[in-house]
Amino acid sequence: MPAITATAPGKVILVGEHAVVYARPAIAVPVTQVQAKASVFADLHAPPGEVWIEAPAIGLKARLTQMPPSNAIVRLFDALAAELVIPRFPALRLKITSTIPIAAGLGSGAAVSVACLRALSAFVGHPLSTDRISALTFEQEKIFHGTPSGIDNTVISYAQPIYFVRDQPFELLRVALPFTLVIADTGIKSSTASAVSGVRQRWQQHTATFEDLFDQIAEIARRTRICLENGVIQDVGPLLDENHHLLQILGVSCPELDRLAAAARQAGAWGAKLCGGGLGGNLIALVDPPQAENVAAALRSAGAVRTWITQIQPQ
Repeated sequence: MPAITATAPGKVILVGEHAVVYARPAIAVPVTQVQAKASVFADLHAPPGEVWIEAPAIGLKARLTQMPPSNAIVRLFDALAAELVIPRFPALRLKITSTIPIAAGLGSGAAVSVACLRALSAFVGHPLSTDRISALTFEQEKIFHGTPSGIDNTVISYAQPIYFVRDQPFELLRVALPFTLVIADTGIKSSTASAVSGVRQRWQQHTATFEDLFDQIAEIARRTRICLENGVIQDVGPLLDENHHLLQILGVSCPELDRLAAAARQAGAWGAKLCGGGLGGNLIALVDPPQAENVAAALRSAGAVRTWITQIQPQ
């Protein structure tokens, strides 16, 4: 059998993170500048069912049977075997590479799952639909992130901007004009599960206050959608600033993210906010394209360990 390769992009949540867990709308967009890649090769010298996994970025090179049952890749193979109703896989080697930073709010785990599911299902002759890939990835996300909203697996599987409300059919978002984001990595690894858990604890203690904050974030998401659909891109900037302020109140920002947000605005960004779980990870800044490099340089000067410039295109 020929080698099969599949890729999946990273993602950022433009507006609405954390509130999306509580059934408020959020907008997410793919980031194609960073990607996970899964390559599957037939192993003609191994007995049927022997699977080798190689992930150089995390120093992994092992037989699947040598890995603990709780390992994410083992769980992925188990889920795929159940989905396809196959007793075992043919002898194969799976190589996983990724340029998406881990624990930084860019959807690294979901992207690896999507790429692996796409490549493996195609390799065994039963390519899964995007719907099923998204659904299986969501099950993986639940294992490792506790109570995810489902937004990461959806935007990464479809690789298009989406308007998302938990437990409702998602909508592909019609973006009237392209827009440019600068993404800045604080270098601080953060756990989405921990950030979500912390918000849940505070919500339980101050339910009315947090419900009001979630409602305010929901209104930002709705207004952002209108701006994007009507091509009023610059007006999204203040909405990002407002969303960041509310995320500060929710308790998921940190001094490093706040410093980067201020640096982006001072360098001419239309708006900036943390993205993803927070407590580290990444910041996004909405910029006029000619200013993108200047804003990126300012963010690096303010402490970002790396930056990316990405443009979201109309579909």
